[in-house]
Amino acid sequence: MIHSLARIFQLVTILGCASSSIYYLVCLWTAASFLHGKKADNMARARENLPPVSILKPLKGIDPEIYESFRSHCLQDYPEYEIIFGVSDPGDPAVASVQRLQREFPERAIKLVVSPSILGANVKVSNLAQMLSTARFEHLIVNDSDIRVESDYLRRVIAPLTSESSEGQRAGMVTCLYRGIAAPTLGSRLESLGISTDFCAGVLVARQLEGGLHFGLGSTLAFRSADLERAGGFNAIVDCLADDYELGRRISALGLPVVLSDIVVETHLPAYNSRDFLAHQLRWARGVRDARLGGYIGLAFTFGLMWGLLNLMAAHAAPWSWAVLGAVALLRAAVALVVGKAVLRDAQTLKYLWLLPLRDAIAVAVWIASFAGHTVTWRGDRFKLRKGKLIRMKS
Repeated sequence: MIHSLARIFQLVTILGCASSSIYYLVCLWTAASFLHGKKADNMARARENLPPVSILKPLKGIDPEIYESFRSHCLQDYPEYEIIFGVSDPGDPAVASVQRLQREFPERAIKLVVSPSILGANVKVSNLAQMLSTARFEHLIVNDSDIRVESDYLRRVIAPLTSESSEGQRAGMVTCLYRGIAAPTLGSRLESLGISTDFCAGVLVARQLEGGLHFGLGSTLAFRSADLERAGGFNAIVDCLADDYELGRRISALGLPVVLSDIVVETHLPAYNSRDFLAHQLRWARGVRDARLGGYIGLAFTFGLMWGLLNLMAAHAAPWSWAVLGAVALLRAAVALVVGKAVLRDAQTLKYLWLLPLRDAIAVAVWIASFAGHTVTWRGDRFKLRKGKLIRMKS
């Protein structure tokens, strides 16, 4: 009996190594496809139409490098746009950065909207719902407060919304990959590494295998206000944790493509201590679990280093099991370098590559822990998560 269980365990670990290796090969294929498409997008950009744009940025508190992130939106090579910042509390510390921006760029249309009504558990979306009425333009961009962009960001993000595809259809939403710039703490470095070598790789795989994206990323959500209204508006997602995912899903459900832009933006990550890092990872994991349960369960078959080590144990460190572990580790490192360096142009990927085994081990632990509860912590507040929706917990 024990011998049979050992054989079954060894077979499972071998299957885990095989599935992970196949996943890593698919990651490399999808990264190459994205890079090829990026060249084509660069050639087509000369035919752009440039409609006026309203950028909506909901705020709560101070993020690292927040002023420089705000400032990058004022340096756009774009003919007409406005930036609308929104807070729920007029005493929010982010207000000072907005006022400073207004003083530095008086020629820019920069508004600050105070939205005192709390329309739902997701205060960010509550702010957006109240900010929307002040937007002057049909084309909208929503991105997180900590996103920093290049000067051609607006041109490259708006282009798919204004030009027809080969099938004669315009995009319903444009979203962006992003890289995380780490602060000098272990937690921040691990999160940056996870974004560049795991999360973005998963987005590319989903895009290829699912026939395009069917969700959005908070780094950039570009869409038309008419399509937002058809999708139910911000009020329809005011209690959702993964609001960016949900908005993209709803626009995709209208039969409108969600396009991954060729531009990569960046975010400066907080100096997480170990507790904050794990809390953030758990919130992220439980949000994905509720949004894409089938795919999230399937992540178990992509933890290559874990399966390689378990196979090594099951085989009692036989020479062939070392070869399997080496092959899996090589493919994992290749994905990290190709996606992190070539796709995201993340200069930190190579520097922190030695932390990859630790990062992947923590990812396995967080994945397991994500099934053990339904509470998340978000910007100091605690919520219970029920079918993707937030329920505020009493402090």
